[in-house]
Amino acid sequence: MTGRNALPRICIALGFSDVDELLAHAGQEVASGETFFEFRLDYLPQPMHGVAAIRKFLTQNPDCTILATCRRHQNHGRFNGSIEEQVAILEAAFQAGARAVDVEIESAEVALPLIEPLRARGLLIISFHNFSGTPAIDPIVRRMTKVPADAYKIVTTARKPSDNLRVLVAARTHSRTPLILLAMGEMGLPTRIVSPSMGGLYTYAAPNAAEGTAPGQLPARQLRSLYRFDKFTKAAKVYGVIASPVRHSISPAVHNRAFQARRIDAVYLPLLVQPAQLKDFFQFATNLPIAGFSVTIPHKQRIIRYLDVIDPLARRIGAVNTVWRKAGKWRGANTDVQGVIAPLKKRMTLMKSSVLIIGNGGAARSAAFALSDAGAKVSIVGRNPDRVRALAKACGALPLLREQLDSQRFDAVVHCTPIGMYPHVNECFFQDKIPADLVFDMVYNPLETQLIQRASSQGATTIAGLQMFLEQAAHQFEIWTGESAPRPVMEKAALEALAVHASNNHTPLETKS
Repeated sequence: MTGRNALPRICIALGFSDVDELLAHAGQEVASGETFFEFRLDYLPQPMHGVAAIRKFLTQNPDCTILATCRRHQNHGRFNGSIEEQVAILEAAFQAGARAVDVEIESAEVALPLIEPLRARGLLIISFHNFSGTPAIDPIVRRMTKVPADAYKIVTTARKPSDNLRVLVAARTHSRTPLILLAMGEMGLPTRIVSPSMGGLYTYAAPNAAEGTAPGQLPARQLRSLYRFDKFTKAAKVYGVIASPVRHSISPAVHNRAFQARRIDAVYLPLLVQPAQLKDFFQFATNLPIAGFSVTIPHKQRIIRYLDVIDPLARRIGAVNTVWRKAGKWRGANTDVQGVIAPLKKRMTLMKSSVLIIGNGGAARSAAFALSDAGAKVSIVGRNPDRVRALAKACGALPLLREQLDSQRFDAVVHCTPIGMYPHVNECFFQDKIPADLVFDMVYNPLETQLIQRASSQGATTIAGLQMFLEQAAHQFEIWTGESAPRPVMEKAALEALAVHASNNHTPLETKS
């Protein structure tokens, strides 16, 4: 679809049961600079009222483009009429000024003589949806292209990372066929961001002030500002963070802003990967291809078995948080070490200091080895005594039970568990006195955790988790790009992202002066 038929790269999907609400949200999007809208007429009790809304909207906004959809309930829409009635509504939408209409393949196949004349009115998009998974795409393309149309929309549901690959590769494989290719759900989010750069015609976005019409739709503002949708090219390197959950990660905000500051053609994505899906993820990452990625809960230890080359310190630690590809090999390192050491060194002498580490996961392992190597006297406590003893033995630390802490005092406490992390913001490892003069909490969302608040009230020096996050992220950026990290830019992006998250979730957000 080129030349006069070309459509903008972001289509705002508007599905409302009230015409005034539909027009109000469309108007807000126009004010934000958007020009391409899908009016879901089937959401309205009287779809013909939506036709009148199209005419009114285009009279006021003649430079905008409308795609009209009236999907039947048999095909996961809300319209209960016949195909004849559906076609009549879409013809009326064309007469009202719509430039394109969307007809589901199921309707087109059984009523082709009714559907074909629509092309004389404007652009005809034939659509396929699978709400349960992602089947092979090639047979779907062959099925759909039997119906003459101007473009074909294929929307599946991503259940595993490689489902995204199946969808995105189809854009390359069928480059001569005008396709809109997307996968729904949080796991399918990468397709919504990168599909157009790989050959898809456009993506769908939710309105900024309301829910979208399909799971996983992002607001256009987020696509443009956070993911730099209009900036990265087909040649852009793709990075990301793998985690479960991943939705609330601020890493995309931080790294995308850093790429922008250094004028690097790259994009950084949130990549939902369930604990049992690492092998499948590497199939996706290798073939997309992905240039590098951050690793966080729960994958820092499990990821090692899938890597070709591992930094010696990361191997000793038994945890990796940074992966990149070089010379065809997946390589892993652990920048959490710098994230732990750098903030502590600014406030204390590590040699011979006593430090209590809380936790026994990947972050705790990084802290334990880093501090032991720095000459600190390390003690470790956690909810799994066997794992605590194993970690303590590996790095020369002292294993402790929780009840032993009442009689102990430390120069510093380093908290390395998710306790207190959003959404469990009222939780804290310590219920009473914190046995240290300095408290370092690796949790950064919220900025001021219960642990940090209690430590401050007891007169202890505190280090918020954001400092650790930014330090390790800066080192990741430098590994991936070979350029110095724009640290002030990254810090500003992190604070802005946390403020937005706190506002959206009504979570108190306080910062240190």
